[in-house]
Amino acid sequence: MTNSLMRLSKTTERTILIEISWGTPMTVFLPSEGRTRKISTIEQAQFWLQRAWPVSDHNRDVALEKIDAAMDCLAPVGAARAAFLSAVGSAGFHADFPAAA
Repeated sequence: MTNSLMRLSKTTERTILIEISWGTPMTVFLPSEGRTRKISTIEQAQFWLQRAWPVSDHNRDVALEKIDAAMDCLAPVGAARAAFLSAVGSAGFHADFPAAA
């Protein structure tokens, strides 16, 4: 491969990112702040757990592990969602989402 071809392949390379839908969006109510947060993708849940979670406890750690596994296609997304809901409850938040059809 010539240098010009190598340069061309490097300049046309790009990363494609997708967000993984994990079912019906849920609204998390933060009673201490009096506001809500809509979580509709697994990436949003992961970001919130990593950067904005007020409690570092076992449920948060389990939720992060399950979310990472689901994002790597090693665990079902439903298990990650259930773990996130458990972390929501242990942090003192309330989740509201429509029942599945």
